[in-house]
Amino acid sequence: MEIYKTNDVAELLDGNTYPGRGIIIGKTSDGKNACAAYFIMGRSDNSRNRIFTEKNNEVFTEPFDASKVEDPSLIIYAAIRQYENNLIVTNGDQTDTIYDGIKEGKSFNKALEIREFEPDAPNFTPRISGMLTFENGDFTYQMSILKSIDSQGSDCARYGFSYPSKAGLGHFIHTYVCDGNPIPTFQGEPERVAIENDIDAFTNKIWNSLDENNKISLYVRFINLENGEVENRLVNKNK
Repeated sequence: MEIYKTNDVAELLDGNTYPGRGIIIGKTSDGKNACAAYFIMGRSDNSRNRIFTEKNNEVFTEPFDASKVEDPSLIIYAAIRQYENNLIVTNGDQTDTIYDGIKEGKSFNKALEIREFEPDAPNFTPRISGMLTFENGDFTYQMSILKSIDSQGSDCARYGFSYPSKAGLGHFIHTYVCDGNPIPTFQGEPERVAIENDIDAFTNKIWNSLDENNKISLYVRFINLENGEVENRLVNKNK
């Protein structure tokens, strides 16, 4: 096994019917852009009844058909928010927890101390989170996964990762290893992935690699490190 291998994200996703929700953060290979990507998948009708929407540079999950919503508590939330020079992306309402914590002067990991995995036994879906911090024409980023320490959900194990940005390198964390019953939780460090220069090519690669039956939505954002210009791509299966 090559420890420092940088994977093609398509190779990690192809044939995996259910990695769940996923966050990718990194820097394009030309060193010019920061990248943040987030996708959601779903197996139940309630989970599949969603779309991404963008309002004032923030991204939200919303019901595609409001009349069919069964339980909005774990599927409707702000996925991407920004506070000052920090861009936050998560798979749940801990986006707001981090936003409020940073606003109060807490660190990324400190803000998450009051949260734990989702209460959806027997899966106990992990909460995955990321934050990019921009400064002096560059950025660093952090990632976190909060997951059950055992099959009973008796307590929460907390893992945090901090990275400098390196051209062409990103890190990918997702909620599950693959499909199952219960669904096996993501293991180990975030996976090393290559970040391409072309936002359309990168967006298409991710979207086309996700399982056709279970994919729901994808959002990709590039931030130009020289002038701060933002370029976004949003894809919804439900239209």
